[in-house]
Amino acid sequence: MEYTDAPAGIDTSKPNAARMYDYFLGGKDNFAADRAAAERLRAVSPELSATAWANRRYHQRAARFIAEAGVDQFIDVGCGLPTMENTHAVVQAVRPDARVAYVDYDPVVISHAGALLANHNSTVSVTLGDLRNPAGVLAGVRSTGLLDLGRPCGLLISAVLHFVADTDDPYGAVATLVAALAPGSYLSLSHVTADGAAEEKISNGVSVYRGASARMNPRSRAEVSRFFDGLSLVPPWPGAPAEVARVSLWGRAEAPAANEIAAAGTEPWWCGVGRK
Repeated sequence: MEYTDAPAGIDTSKPNAARMYDYFLGGKDNFAADRAAAERLRAVSPELSATAWANRRYHQRAARFIAEAGVDQFIDVGCGLPTMENTHAVVQAVRPDARVAYVDYDPVVISHAGALLANHNSTVSVTLGDLRNPAGVLAGVRSTGLLDLGRPCGLLISAVLHFVADTDDPYGAVATLVAALAPGSYLSLSHVTADGAAEEKISNGVSVYRGASARMNPRSRAEVSRFFDGLSLVPPWPGAPAEVARVSLWGRAEAPAANEIAAAGTEPWWCGVGRK
């Protein structure tokens, strides 16, 4: 079954980054243009569905970790289309009273997510907001009355920041959001990288997204680490240094073997969790 409905005024002929990600995850909330663009990527990088799921599982593990640390309210920026084990399901399994404010810049996401999450309206909100306008994101979250930003909060920004160009000040955007949160809050993010990737795959990805709703801006490990300036990074596994890691390695119960670290070195993602 293919998704064919869209809010009035939405151009479904142009590939959309959120819907392409939904397609890689095996979702149905995408259009022909999204699927065609995704398949152009997959022609060069057949592992993309696996790496998309690796990132999704990292998001779930990080959200669960923050909930287990005692946080009961979350902001999920660039939440994308609802899929299996969304943020609220993950954190409410740990803390049934947890609340989640979902934010996305895509009206299709907002329309569809709002309908699917309607039964959770006492613990979940969905608002339109663009990470490039962090003040607007915060205003939208505050307008719902769902969260108390005077208490610790989990800020989740998964697979979003590589769509924010340097000219749009991604570091300033993250810093503005973190500054609005209480001490004891956490930031979790994941970000596409070219580190360890074949040049053909990176150039193909950048080329495909150039014609989509958002352009791709891969960043290095050092550049991703900068988003955590002023925060205390959480070690990705017991005994590891407090630093960013590949998505399949973060949140492991024990240290990965050398061959697992080597295999993860080709994943196109860095991720991390930092505490304020």
